[in-house]
Amino acid sequence: MTLAFLLTRLVDRCRRYAILVFVVGLAGGALGSLYAARNLGIITNTDEMFPASLPWRRQQIALDRAFPQFQGLLVVAIRSKIPEAAEATAKELVARLAADHAHFRSAREPAPLGFFEREGLLFLSDAELRSVLNRLISAQPLIGQLVSDPTGRGLFAAFSLMALGLTHGGVDLSPYNSAFAAFDRTIAAALAGHPRPLSWVSLLSGPVAAQAGNTMIVLVQPRVDFSALEPGGAATEAVRRTADSLPFVRQGLVSFGITGQVALADQQFASVAQGAAVGIAGTLLLVTLWLFFAVRSWRIVVPIALTLLLGLALTTAFAAAAIGTLNLVSVGFGILFVGLAVDFSIQFSVRYRELRHRMGANGPALGATAATAGGQILLAALGTAAGFLAFVPTDFRGVAELGLIAGVGMLIAFACTIVFLPAALTLFQPRGEPGEVGFRALGRLESRLAPHSRGLLGGFAALAVLGLAVLPRLAFDSNPLDTMNPRSEAVTELRRLISNPITNPYSAEVLAPNVAAAGRIAAALRRRPEVDAALSVQTFVPSGQSPKLAMIADTSDILAPTLSASSRTTAVTPAELRLALKTALGSLAQAAPEVAKDPTFAALVGDLKLLEAAPDRVLMAANESLTRFLPGQLAHMRLALSAQPVTLATLPRAITRDWVLSDGQAKVQALPKPGADTSQGLSRFVAAVRKIAPNAGGPAVNVVGSAAVIVGAFRTAAVGALIAIAAILGLMLRRPRDVALVMAPLLLSALLTALVIVRLPLPLNFANIIALPLLLGVGVSFNVYFVMNWRAGARRFLGSATARAILFSALTTGTAFGSLALSQDRGTASMGELLLFSLAATLVATLIFVPALLLTLTPIEAAARSKQKSVVGSEVRD
Repeated sequence: MTLAFLLTRLVDRCRRYAILVFVVGLAGGALGSLYAARNLGIITNTDEMFPASLPWRRQQIALDRAFPQFQGLLVVAIRSKIPEAAEATAKELVARLAADHAHFRSAREPAPLGFFEREGLLFLSDAELRSVLNRLISAQPLIGQLVSDPTGRGLFAAFSLMALGLTHGGVDLSPYNSAFAAFDRTIAAALAGHPRPLSWVSLLSGPVAAQAGNTMIVLVQPRVDFSALEPGGAATEAVRRTADSLPFVRQGLVSFGITGQVALADQQFASVAQGAAVGIAGTLLLVTLWLFFAVRSWRIVVPIALTLLLGLALTTAFAAAAIGTLNLVSVGFGILFVGLAVDFSIQFSVRYRELRHRMGANGPALGATAATAGGQILLAALGTAAGFLAFVPTDFRGVAELGLIAGVGMLIAFACTIVFLPAALTLFQPRGEPGEVGFRALGRLESRLAPHSRGLLGGFAALAVLGLAVLPRLAFDSNPLDTMNPRSEAVTELRRLISNPITNPYSAEVLAPNVAAAGRIAAALRRRPEVDAALSVQTFVPSGQSPKLAMIADTSDILAPTLSASSRTTAVTPAELRLALKTALGSLAQAAPEVAKDPTFAALVGDLKLLEAAPDRVLMAANESLTRFLPGQLAHMRLALSAQPVTLATLPRAITRDWVLSDGQAKVQALPKPGADTSQGLSRFVAAVRKIAPNAGGPAVNVVGSAAVIVGAFRTAAVGALIAIAAILGLMLRRPRDVALVMAPLLLSALLTALVIVRLPLPLNFANIIALPLLLGVGVSFNVYFVMNWRAGARRFLGSATARAILFSALTTGTAFGSLALSQDRGTASMGELLLFSLAATLVATLIFVPALLLTLTPIEAAARSKQKSVVGSEVRD
């Protein structure tokens, strides 16, 4: 009993019981959809796409358990050109978020500001510290006046003292030029109606303050809802609402951005899932349009569409039952299913149209279609399934799950095509075909290509050699950020923060047995040229403290009388400000010749004159801008000049808990040199760290480890797919020559794809790497039709109904892949782009190379048969 006979009997039974099959199919699809909706979940954690048994995963799990405070974070970056505004906003945001127990488990700054406010000067170099202390000493007259009266009134009184000094000579204004410029900008902004607070940190610390940057970090551990599409979405919106309500944010003086593990995962999965949903809808619409052009009857289009939907529903139900969750890769199975499974329905329907034209009646045409095309479609389905299922044995669980879902989906699609589609066609009763089904234009092209078939084969051979030559240049992009939407807030914010050890996605971490060992490992890592910095708890103990403490103590002795003076606490009035301004301007007028020598001071005096004549509201706004952060900076100055020796024992618990465990183990964090965000740079960095600490873990190690797993999965899947497809072809075709005729264009299309992506270039990544093994399955679907037709005696290829079906299958498949290519998620988009290039290469190999190859072999085969007949005839005569 042959396969053709079995398929014919099956289709005939489905046709006879069409209503029952149709109703059962629709009911099964509805139940499958309902089951999937209730049981299919989503996993957004990319770490879960790799087994926990892998060495680098075990290291990361150990680090996660040791320091859970760094897991599942939202990172809020607060920026302002005014450091005090950023600091005040960060403090208030932490306080408000910590009080919101509904959305957050914790909120904190990476290190206690109180510690650095008191001991911060000790972390400067000797030269930097000397520069800061000298600036403070030079500003002593100004500071003394401001300590006694930290308002605009006190500042204007200080200007009066400077004017007196200029009048009597001997005062050098050059040390104050940067301060004069800052005062001038602040007063000018108030006069223009755009008051902006003056930064006293920048004023008194100068270049050292600029080195500290203008960004404050807040670390937030949100409460996540894993049943939602964006588990951290509610918490992220709560952070945004709270930050938007803070005073400096409302005034436009402070901006903020949100990133971190939770935000990155949410935004990536949301863009992937939403893109998949929109892509499926758009794909179904465009596929329906291509179907109409392919079969030219809604009575056939509707049965095909229903067959696709049934197959998709049953495949989704299988995913829910077999796996239960979708990940960042497998969530795109729906588009792949529609794009690939539609080929089976198109082949069946177009061949049905051809046989309906020849045979007239519906029933015989369906049976004949099953007999002639059913085996070919089964072979195509098995080949495509093999391309997917080849990923199942690999360690890349993300794509292994996709391979299982889509591989079984191809078999489900074949079953729906051979069972449900004939029943639906019977019920919808498509009209007979008025003429032959095929492409006359392609037939004419084939006749013109036939005389040049050997030349075409030579050209393809040359391209194959080029493809082989560029294979070693195939690149793998292991940077996870390159697979995300580059315009998303989480990605853009993280790229800004890459230099920050708290948020750097490329750091490596080592868990040492104790603090002393951590110090030795950190010292060894710093000597590696690939390492930019190595941090441990000892990093928070400043070096060379004795001379620095001596310099700070000397400055404290000089400034102590000034800083300890009592301050006026009464609020200033506009009248008092005007009086102080008038007095200052009077003194400055007497020193006009000296003032004119200093353009910066002269500009300030000009603005003071304008301010004196300004309305009270402008005058009070200027006072607020000039002195908003002054009291806090004076308090900080007193605290900084009281620095004490820092030891490991005196470090705050808020610092040590991030670096030392209760059992004494200590963490070391290594940061790469700039430029290590490339695959090669990151691999060199991780290799350098592992030479010092073989047990290193952390983000950089995870990236390199996952890249190795993914590349290994690709190699395993590619070899496995080739072996499986060859075995399937051998069992079905039973002739080595025919197997070779199908495999040759497969290998050619793979080499053409490699040539294209190297020339573009389009690096492989963890999302698009599935394209190449999948290409083998898609190629089988196209190539096997022509080869089996040729084996059955066909000598016309491009003008046939098979070619029409292949072309429209390619258009529908390309539509599906194109929807992936338009995704905002770069990983999904790169998968779509690579699949499109693979499909184009496959189509070229199928529609040009295969006909040229078969046309070249036909005369050879005919000659061989003729010679065989001659030999037989001579034997008979003898």
